[in-house]
Amino acid sequence: MKKELNIISMEGEVLLKDNLVRSSILPHVASELDRDVTIMGDTIVEGALYAHKLGIENGDLEIKGAVYTQLELHISTSAKGSLIFRKSVASSDSIISYAKDCNLMFMADINAKTVKLTHAFVAGSIYADEIQLDDCVVIGGVFSTKSIDIKNCVMGTFNSNSVFLEGANYLLLPSAFCGMPIEVASDTKLYNLSLVDLGAIYKGTDEMQNTGLIEMDVKTDELKTMLSEDQKTMMVYSYSVAGKVLAADLVDFERLQNHFLIGATAMGSQILRTYDLGVGEDGQKAIITSEKVAEMFYDILHGKRQIRKIEGSFSIQELASKIPGVV
Repeated sequence: MKKELNIISMEGEVLLKDNLVRSSILPHVASELDRDVTIMGDTIVEGALYAHKLGIENGDLEIKGAVYTQLELHISTSAKGSLIFRKSVASSDSIISYAKDCNLMFMADINAKTVKLTHAFVAGSIYADEIQLDDCVVIGGVFSTKSIDIKNCVMGTFNSNSVFLEGANYLLLPSAFCGMPIEVASDTKLYNLSLVDLGAIYKGTDEMQNTGLIEMDVKTDELKTMLSEDQKTMMVYSYSVAGKVLAADLVDFERLQNHFLIGATAMGSQILRTYDLGVGEDGQKAIITSEKVAEMFYDILHGKRQIRKIEGSFSIQELASKIPGVV
Protein backbone atom coordinates (compact mmCIF):
# COMPACT_ATOMS: atom_id res chain seq x y z
CA MET A 1 0.00 0.00 0.00
CA LYS A 2 1.40 3.39 -1.02
CA LYS A 3 2.02 6.06 1.61
CA GLU A 4 0.26 9.28 0.57
CA LEU A 5 2.29 12.51 0.59
CA ASN A 6 0.63 15.87 -0.01
CA ILE A 7 3.59 18.24 0.21
CA ILE A 8 7.30 17.57 -0.24
CA SER A 9 9.74 20.24 0.93
CA MET A 10 13.22 19.43 2.19
CA GLU A 11 16.70 20.70 1.46
CA GLY A 12 18.37 17.30 1.21
CA GLU A 13 17.69 14.42 -1.17
CA VAL A 14 14.12 13.28 -1.72
CA LEU A 15 13.80 9.48 -1.64
CA LEU A 16 10.52 7.94 -2.83
CA LYS A 17 9.38 4.34 -2.57
CA ASP A 18 5.81 3.05 -2.26
CA ASN A 19 4.56 6.65 -2.35
CA LEU A 20 1.60 8.49 -3.83
CA VAL A 21 2.57 12.17 -4.11
CA ARG A 22 -0.53 14.34 -4.48
CA SER A 23 1.40 17.57 -5.11
CA SER A 24 4.23 18.68 -7.36
CA ILE A 25 7.84 18.25 -6.29
CA LEU A 26 9.18 21.76 -6.84
CA PRO A 27 11.75 23.97 -5.06
CA HIS A 28 10.29 26.60 -2.74
CA VAL A 29 13.54 28.22 -1.61
CA ALA A 30 16.96 28.69 -3.27
CA SER A 31 18.55 25.93 -1.20
CA GLU A 32 16.20 23.37 -2.79
CA LEU A 33 17.45 24.08 -6.32
CA ASP A 34 20.31 21.61 -5.82
CA ARG A 35 18.06 18.91 -4.38
CA ASP A 36 18.32 15.45 -5.92
CA VAL A 37 15.32 13.14 -6.26
CA THR A 38 15.71 9.36 -6.24
CA ILE A 39 12.78 7.04 -6.97
CA MET A 40 13.17 3.44 -5.79
CA GLY A 41 9.90 2.15 -7.23
CA ASP A 42 6.12 1.83 -6.81
CA THR A 43 5.58 5.60 -6.95
CA ILE A 44 3.02 7.95 -8.48
CA VAL A 45 3.65 11.70 -8.68
CA GLU A 46 0.48 13.55 -9.65
CA GLY A 47 2.14 16.93 -10.25
CA ALA A 48 5.28 18.27 -11.88
CA LEU A 49 8.77 17.36 -10.75
CA TYR A 50 11.97 19.42 -10.57
CA ALA A 51 15.31 18.01 -9.47
CA HIS A 52 18.99 18.78 -9.73
CA LYS A 53 19.44 15.09 -10.55
CA LEU A 54 16.59 12.62 -10.96
CA GLY A 55 17.55 9.00 -10.51
CA ILE A 56 15.11 6.15 -11.12
CA GLU A 57 16.18 2.81 -9.69
CA ASN A 58 13.10 0.74 -10.46
CA GLY A 59 9.45 0.76 -11.54
CA ASP A 60 6.59 0.98 -11.30
CA LEU A 61 6.55 4.76 -11.72
CA GLU A 62 4.10 7.27 -13.16
CA ILE A 63 4.75 11.03 -13.22
CA LYS A 64 1.68 12.90 -14.42
CA GLY A 65 3.20 16.39 -14.60
CA ALA A 66 6.14 17.84 -16.52
CA VAL A 67 9.67 16.87 -15.49
CA TYR A 68 12.77 19.09 -15.51
CA THR A 69 16.27 18.33 -14.25
CA GLN A 70 19.08 20.80 -13.89
CA LEU A 71 21.76 18.15 -14.48
CA GLU A 72 20.44 14.75 -15.54
CA LEU A 73 17.66 12.23 -15.60
CA HIS A 74 19.17 8.77 -15.25
CA ILE A 75 17.35 5.44 -15.25
CA SER A 76 19.19 2.47 -13.79
CA THR A 77 20.19 -0.19 -16.30
CA SER A 78 18.67 -2.85 -14.04
CA ALA A 79 15.28 -1.07 -13.78
CA LYS A 80 12.19 -3.20 -14.37
CA GLY A 81 8.47 -2.57 -14.46
CA SER A 82 6.59 0.33 -16.01
CA LEU A 83 8.01 3.87 -16.18
CA ILE A 84 5.56 6.41 -17.62
CA PHE A 85 6.08 10.16 -18.06
CA ARG A 86 2.72 11.73 -19.00
CA LYS A 87 3.97 15.23 -19.88
CA SER A 88 7.10 16.70 -21.45
CA VAL A 89 10.51 15.84 -20.02
CA ALA A 90 13.49 18.21 -20.23
CA SER A 91 17.01 18.49 -18.86
CA SER A 92 19.72 21.13 -19.09
CA ASP A 93 22.19 18.32 -19.67
CA SER A 94 21.22 14.67 -20.24
CA ILE A 95 18.42 12.11 -20.29
CA ILE A 96 19.85 8.61 -20.24
CA SER A 97 18.37 5.11 -20.01
CA TYR A 98 20.01 1.83 -21.05
CA ALA A 99 17.34 -0.25 -19.29
CA LYS A 100 16.26 -3.07 -21.61
CA ASP A 101 13.87 -4.85 -19.26
CA CYS A 102 11.49 -2.04 -18.33
CA ASN A 103 8.51 -0.54 -20.14
CA LEU A 104 9.71 3.06 -20.61
CA MET A 105 7.13 5.44 -22.11
CA PHE A 106 7.37 9.19 -22.72
CA MET A 107 3.91 10.52 -23.67
CA ALA A 108 5.15 13.94 -24.84
CA ASP A 109 8.30 15.68 -26.11
CA ILE A 110 11.84 15.19 -24.79
CA ASN A 111 14.38 18.03 -24.75
CA ALA A 112 18.00 17.92 -23.52
CA LYS A 113 21.58 18.42 -24.67
CA THR A 114 22.16 14.66 -24.77
CA VAL A 115 19.51 11.96 -25.10
CA LYS A 116 20.48 8.27 -24.96
CA LEU A 117 17.63 5.77 -24.85
CA THR A 118 17.26 2.00 -25.15
CA HIS A 119 13.87 0.30 -25.60
CA ALA A 120 11.81 3.46 -25.10
CA PHE A 121 8.52 4.64 -26.58
CA VAL A 122 8.16 8.37 -27.26
CA ALA A 123 4.72 9.65 -28.29
CA GLY A 124 6.15 13.09 -29.13
CA SER A 125 9.47 14.27 -30.58
CA ILE A 126 13.06 14.34 -29.33
CA TYR A 127 15.11 17.57 -29.45
CA ALA A 128 18.79 17.50 -28.48
CA ASP A 129 22.35 18.22 -29.56
CA GLU A 130 23.33 14.54 -29.55
CA ILE A 131 20.93 11.60 -29.71
CA GLN A 132 21.51 7.85 -29.45
CA LEU A 133 18.56 5.50 -29.87
CA ASP A 134 18.50 1.70 -29.74
CA ASP A 135 15.29 -0.35 -30.10
CA CYS A 136 13.07 2.72 -29.73
CA VAL A 137 9.76 3.90 -31.19
CA VAL A 138 9.38 7.66 -31.70
CA ILE A 139 6.02 8.74 -33.10
CA GLY A 140 7.23 12.29 -33.77
CA GLY A 141 10.59 13.42 -35.11
CA VAL A 142 14.19 12.94 -33.96
CA PHE A 143 15.84 16.37 -34.24
CA SER A 144 19.48 17.02 -33.38
CA THR A 145 21.82 19.97 -33.91
CA LYS A 146 24.91 17.72 -34.04
CA SER A 147 24.52 13.97 -34.42
CA ILE A 148 22.07 11.06 -34.32
CA ASP A 149 22.96 7.39 -33.91
CA ILE A 150 19.99 5.13 -34.62
CA LYS A 151 19.85 1.35 -34.31
CA ASN A 152 16.72 -0.74 -34.93
CA CYS A 153 14.16 2.04 -34.44
CA VAL A 154 10.80 3.27 -35.71
CA MET A 155 10.54 7.06 -35.98
CA GLY A 156 8.40 9.66 -37.70
CA THR A 157 11.33 11.45 -39.35
CA PHE A 158 14.78 12.79 -38.46
CA ASN A 159 16.86 15.89 -39.09
CA SER A 160 20.45 16.35 -38.01
CA ASN A 161 23.84 17.51 -39.19
CA SER A 162 25.14 13.93 -38.96
CA VAL A 163 23.22 10.62 -38.99
CA PHE A 164 24.47 7.06 -38.54
CA LEU A 165 22.07 4.14 -39.11
CA GLU A 166 22.48 0.53 -38.06
CA GLY A 167 20.15 -2.45 -38.26
CA ALA A 168 16.54 -2.26 -39.51
CA ASN A 169 14.96 1.19 -39.21
CA TYR A 170 11.53 2.49 -40.21
CA LEU A 171 10.16 5.94 -41.10
CA LEU A 172 6.51 6.85 -40.58
CA LEU A 173 6.66 9.99 -42.75
CA PRO A 174 7.78 10.15 -46.41
CA SER A 175 10.95 12.21 -45.88
CA ALA A 176 13.94 12.68 -43.57
CA PHE A 177 16.86 15.12 -43.69
CA CYS A 178 20.56 15.38 -42.91
CA GLY A 179 23.26 18.03 -43.25
CA MET A 180 25.72 15.44 -44.61
CA PRO A 181 25.26 12.14 -46.44
CA ILE A 182 23.93 9.46 -44.08
CA GLU A 183 26.44 6.92 -42.85
CA VAL A 184 25.21 3.34 -42.62
CA ALA A 185 26.54 0.05 -41.26
CA SER A 186 26.85 -2.87 -43.66
CA ASP A 187 23.67 -4.57 -42.41
CA THR A 188 21.50 -1.45 -42.42
CA LYS A 189 17.98 -1.47 -43.88
CA LEU A 190 15.77 1.61 -44.09
CA TYR A 191 12.04 1.15 -44.73
CA ASN A 192 9.23 3.64 -45.15
CA LEU A 193 5.82 2.93 -43.59
CA SER A 194 3.90 5.73 -45.35
CA LEU A 195 2.02 3.26 -47.55
CA VAL A 196 1.52 0.56 -44.91
CA ASP A 197 -2.09 0.08 -43.80
CA LEU A 198 -1.34 0.79 -40.14
CA GLY A 199 -5.04 1.10 -39.33
CA ALA A 200 -5.69 -2.47 -40.43
CA ILE A 201 -2.64 -3.76 -38.58
CA TYR A 202 -3.79 -1.99 -35.43
CA LYS A 203 -7.31 -3.42 -35.71
CA GLY A 204 -6.09 -6.87 -36.71
CA THR A 205 -8.02 -6.81 -40.00
CA ASP A 206 -6.82 -7.49 -43.55
CA GLU A 207 -4.58 -4.84 -45.10
CA MET A 208 -5.83 -3.03 -48.18
CA GLN A 209 -4.45 -3.94 -51.58
CA ASN A 210 -1.47 -2.03 -52.96
CA THR A 211 -0.20 -1.10 -49.52
CA GLY A 212 3.02 -2.14 -47.84
CA LEU A 213 6.62 -1.30 -47.04
CA ILE A 214 8.83 0.70 -49.35
CA GLU A 215 12.50 -0.19 -48.94
CA MET A 216 14.65 2.94 -49.22
CA ASP A 217 18.14 3.14 -50.63
CA VAL A 218 20.14 5.93 -49.00
CA LYS A 219 22.08 6.36 -52.24
CA THR A 220 19.36 6.35 -54.90
CA ASP A 221 16.75 8.06 -52.68
CA GLU A 222 19.20 10.82 -51.71
CA LEU A 223 18.51 14.32 -53.02
CA LYS A 224 20.85 17.28 -52.48
CA THR A 225 19.27 20.70 -52.03
CA MET A 226 21.01 24.05 -51.65
CA LEU A 227 19.28 26.46 -49.28
CA SER A 228 20.09 30.19 -49.25
CA GLU A 229 19.23 32.95 -46.79
CA ASP A 230 20.89 36.34 -46.19
CA GLN A 231 23.78 35.43 -48.51
CA LYS A 232 24.39 32.24 -46.56
CA THR A 233 24.03 28.87 -48.19
CA MET A 234 23.84 25.36 -46.80
CA MET A 235 23.52 21.92 -48.31
CA VAL A 236 20.72 19.63 -47.11
CA TYR A 237 20.40 15.96 -48.04
CA SER A 238 16.84 14.66 -48.12
CA TYR A 239 15.80 11.02 -48.22
CA SER A 240 12.28 10.75 -49.51
CA VAL A 241 9.65 8.51 -51.08
CA ALA A 242 7.22 11.43 -51.40
CA GLY A 243 6.93 10.98 -55.16
CA LYS A 244 6.04 7.31 -54.78
CA VAL A 245 3.49 8.10 -52.08
CA LEU A 246 1.88 10.78 -54.26
CA ALA A 247 1.78 8.45 -57.25
CA ALA A 248 0.25 5.64 -55.20
CA ASP A 249 -2.36 8.06 -53.85
CA LEU A 250 -3.41 8.99 -57.37
CA VAL A 251 -3.17 5.54 -58.93
CA ASP A 252 -4.59 2.97 -56.53
CA PHE A 253 -4.61 4.16 -52.94
CA GLU A 254 -7.58 4.54 -50.64
CA ARG A 255 -7.36 6.80 -47.65
CA LEU A 256 -5.51 5.10 -44.82
CA GLN A 257 -5.95 5.91 -41.15
CA ASN A 258 -2.21 6.36 -40.62
CA HIS A 259 -2.20 10.11 -39.97
CA PHE A 260 -5.18 9.82 -37.62
CA LEU A 261 -3.55 6.97 -35.71
CA ILE A 262 -0.22 8.80 -35.39
CA GLY A 263 -1.84 12.12 -34.53
CA ALA A 264 -4.13 10.66 -31.87
CA THR A 265 -1.16 8.89 -30.28
CA ALA A 266 1.06 11.99 -30.30
CA MET A 267 -1.70 14.14 -28.79
CA GLY A 268 -2.85 11.51 -26.31
CA SER A 269 -1.55 13.33 -23.22
CA GLN A 270 -3.16 16.63 -24.28
CA ILE A 271 -6.70 15.60 -25.24
CA LEU A 272 -9.53 14.71 -22.92
CA ARG A 273 -11.17 12.00 -25.00
CA THR A 274 -10.24 8.76 -26.69
CA TYR A 275 -10.52 7.92 -30.38
CA ASP A 276 -11.06 4.67 -32.22
CA LEU A 277 -10.37 3.28 -35.69
CA GLY A 278 -13.70 1.52 -36.06
CA VAL A 279 -14.41 -2.13 -35.41
CA GLY A 280 -11.51 -4.52 -34.96
CA GLU A 281 -11.23 -8.23 -35.66
CA ASP A 282 -12.89 -9.03 -32.32
CA GLY A 283 -16.00 -7.02 -33.22
CA GLN A 284 -15.19 -4.34 -30.66
CA LYS A 285 -14.12 -0.73 -31.20
CA ALA A 286 -10.36 -0.44 -31.73
CA ILE A 287 -9.65 2.30 -29.17
CA ILE A 288 -6.36 4.13 -29.77
CA THR A 289 -4.08 3.86 -26.74
CA SER A 290 -0.38 4.64 -26.54
CA GLU A 291 0.32 1.25 -24.99
CA LYS A 292 -1.32 -0.64 -27.86
CA VAL A 293 0.31 1.59 -30.49
CA ALA A 294 3.70 0.91 -28.91
CA GLU A 295 3.00 -2.83 -28.94
CA MET A 296 2.08 -2.69 -32.64
CA PHE A 297 5.25 -0.89 -33.67
CA TYR A 298 7.45 -3.14 -31.55
CA ASP A 299 5.84 -6.16 -33.22
CA ILE A 300 6.84 -4.66 -36.59
CA LEU A 301 10.30 -3.74 -35.35
CA HIS A 302 10.99 -7.17 -33.85
CA GLY A 303 9.61 -9.08 -36.83
CA LYS A 304 6.58 -10.48 -35.00
CA ARG A 305 4.31 -8.82 -37.56
CA GLN A 306 5.34 -9.31 -41.20
CA ILE A 307 4.36 -6.62 -43.70
CA ARG A 308 4.53 -7.16 -47.43
CA LYS A 309 6.76 -4.93 -49.53
CA ILE A 310 5.69 -2.81 -52.48
CA GLU A 311 8.00 -1.35 -55.08
CA GLY A 312 6.35 2.06 -55.18
CA SER A 313 6.66 2.06 -58.99
CA PHE A 314 3.84 3.34 -61.18
CA SER A 315 2.78 3.82 -64.78
CA ILE A 316 2.73 7.39 -66.13
CA GLN A 317 -0.16 6.45 -68.43
CA GLU A 318 -2.18 5.04 -65.54
CA LEU A 319 -1.35 8.06 -63.42
CA ALA A 320 -2.49 10.47 -66.17
CA SER A 321 -5.74 8.57 -66.68
CA LYS A 322 -6.72 9.21 -63.06
CA ILE A 323 -6.33 13.00 -63.31
CA PRO A 324 -9.49 14.82 -64.50
CA GLY A 325 -9.07 16.48 -67.89
CA VAL A 326 -6.02 14.47 -68.89
CA VAL A 327 -6.44 12.00 -71.74
